[in-house]
Amino acid sequence: MLLQKESNPGLNTITAYGAGYVEINGQPYQNPLHFGPEGPIHPWPIDDIKQLTLAALREIAGIQEAAADPMAFLDDTPPTANTDTEVVLIGTGSRHCLLPQSITAPLLRLGIGVEAMSTPAAARTYNILMSEGRRVVVALIPPQDAE
Repeated sequence: MLLQKESNPGLNTITAYGAGYVEINGQPYQNPLHFGPEGPIHPWPIDDIKQLTLAALREIAGIQEAAADPMAFLDDTPPTANTDTEVVLIGTGSRHCLLPQSITAPLLRLGIGVEAMSTPAAARTYNILMSEGRRVVVALIPPQDAE
């Protein structure tokens, strides 16, 4: 399905998707990948959503370990992350799959939204959030059948 006829070459825009591929700025990709509005498009070693781990989710979000404050418990300071990501979208392929709370809760505690949906829905949502200037990243497993 064609999403965008034109794309801003400075931003990673999902221009189409279909059975077995996702197209970014007119370039088709047949393998899972993750990216944000700017920067490189990275291969993603997850081809089944059941393989997703907290470590993989943290990598997609760009979270780097911050030095823990050993006294933070005294003032109920919420945890912080060294990332500017607001939302992580996960395209689960042709079908929507829920992510385990054990994977999403740590990011939610950091104030980072995590949403899983079918890859076509994630592609459309990413383009909207990206065009609004939101700090969004997306990881996509190409759908296996056309919508």
